[in-house]
Amino acid sequence: MQTLLIKNIKQLVSATKEFPDKISGKEMQHISSIENAWLLIKDEHIADFGSMPEIPSVTNAETIDATGRMVLPAWCDSHTHLVFPNSREIEYTDKIKGLSYEEIAKRGGGILNSAKMMQEADEESLFQDAMERLHEITRWGTGAVEIKSGYGLTTETELKMLRVIKRLKKESPLTIRSTFLGAHAIPLAFKSNPDKYVDLVINEMLPEVAKERLADFVDVFCDRGFFSVEQTDRILDAAAHYHLKPKIHANELDFSGGIQTGIKHKALSVDHLEFTGPDEIQALLESDTMPVILPGAAFFLNLKYAPARDIIDAGLPLTLATDFNPGSSPSGNMQLIISMGSILYKMLPAETIHATTINGAYAMGLQQELGSVTPGKRANLIITKPIPSIEYIPYAYGENKVEKIILNGKVQ
Repeated sequence: MQTLLIKNIKQLVSATKEFPDKISGKEMQHISSIENAWLLIKDEHIADFGSMPEIPSVTNAETIDATGRMVLPAWCDSHTHLVFPNSREIEYTDKIKGLSYEEIAKRGGGILNSAKMMQEADEESLFQDAMERLHEITRWGTGAVEIKSGYGLTTETELKMLRVIKRLKKESPLTIRSTFLGAHAIPLAFKSNPDKYVDLVINEMLPEVAKERLADFVDVFCDRGFFSVEQTDRILDAAAHYHLKPKIHANELDFSGGIQTGIKHKALSVDHLEFTGPDEIQALLESDTMPVILPGAAFFLNLKYAPARDIIDAGLPLTLATDFNPGSSPSGNMQLIISMGSILYKMLPAETIHATTINGAYAMGLQQELGSVTPGKRANLIITKPIPSIEYIPYAYGENKVEKIILNGKVQ
């Protein structure tokens, strides 16, 4: 049995003997912690913790002295598209010149541009590039990540993406969840008859994805200019036959009905949420669906910011994720997202920590395994550099505060 003892921890953050489900509303302002603490890890799991005067005598244990350092759960990034073939910096120049996200998409750019390159890419190159991105986000403290398909838009290429994600699951120490997003955009060949593409997603893609067990979740981009509420209903009704739980792209570009559609289908999360008003908030309050905001995309695309304060103040939980992708959020740095949460969305530091740990775990169905420092949970943890407080994490937005990351009980 491999045993790791971390001692002299300045502050053990999100330490609880309970198994929290999610943290909501005013409770997000408070975070349980222990000053001058120790933490014991056995094999892949957290075994126990306490204050230093009560540190146990442990033989044959690797020991880490964390004097001056914080220990907290590794980030849980619940929304990414990090398997992609190429960057799209040329479109970035188009955006600087004033073209909108939708205008670029109508010209065959955006998602359709990535889809064309994805169809030409080989699996090995996609895998190697994605592994490099996983190494990068690990250095910034991410321990769990959801990865979507959606740059294929043909059956063969969607399956290729999902097979790459399946291999990443096996070979990376990160905890990875896979999402089938065949309904990410309407291919140019189907622009005059988008319902025919929906038929392809339902009748050809979904059965193959289910047959090979390639996805944990299903997603649809339910928004203006993409997939309608009716088309989303059809896809999610079909996905339910394969026991694929939804996670929905919703209300990024307009009041699209995507939030209510996700809730209707008992979606695990609805993501983006720039256009969220009282009706959407009330619907979320009557559901178990997690609202997820993607600050990087709104920042990069210069969109309006989702009403994070209204969501939290209404009593809801909230998750922050990166949306790491080549077109609208080319960064998987969760520390930057935490800073954006405070700077752009007026979230308190404790709220941003909950939003990127336990609530992010909930948005991936992993809240019983990850997201808090709880005995019995998997030991996916961050040891910071010497820092003065948790408030320093969003404050020092350009600095990597992570000194070590522990995944599955092992220092990486």
